[in-house]
Amino acid sequence: MFKILAAIVVLAVVGLLVAAALRPPAFRVERSVLVNAPPEAVLAHVADFKAWRAWSPYETLDADLSRTYGGPERGVGATYAWAGKKAGTGRMRIVSATNREVAIALDFEKPFKASNTAAFTAEPAGEATRVTWAMAGPAPYVSRLMGLAFDMDKMIGRDFEAGLSNLKSVAERN
Repeated sequence: MFKILAAIVVLAVVGLLVAAALRPPAFRVERSVLVNAPPEAVLAHVADFKAWRAWSPYETLDADLSRTYGGPERGVGATYAWAGKKAGTGRMRIVSATNREVAIALDFEKPFKASNTAAFTAEPAGEATRVTWAMAGPAPYVSRLMGLAFDMDKMIGRDFEAGLSNLKSVAERN
């Protein structure tokens, strides 16, 4: 009986390891919202890292979040580093900024090391602007294994939805 149970456990573990190996080697999470403001007005709140305090859901994770800004005040070359108990530790740098897109290099140190890209695009949609927040990056094997239990799209997607809702409010108020 013990041998049969052990064989079932081994097969289950091997099955999980194989399932993780077959998952895509990269990930992408994105969410969109319609905003009643021109693209340039929306992206102005994205290209200035200090403005993120008004809309980013990650800004409220830690009451004592440490923030460090560098480079130009906004646009290409602007940097933002953070450290907090819940938010972890990381750094962002704007690598391109136009009136339709802001692209960001995103490096996490804690709780896990990762280098990803984030992009905010703003496309006219009739009288409104469709704003999309996307993040993409490699999915190493450990991430793919964890992805069997934790749905990153759902976890991060909720944050993106909250942030876009906040960004919409801020942009439409101005």
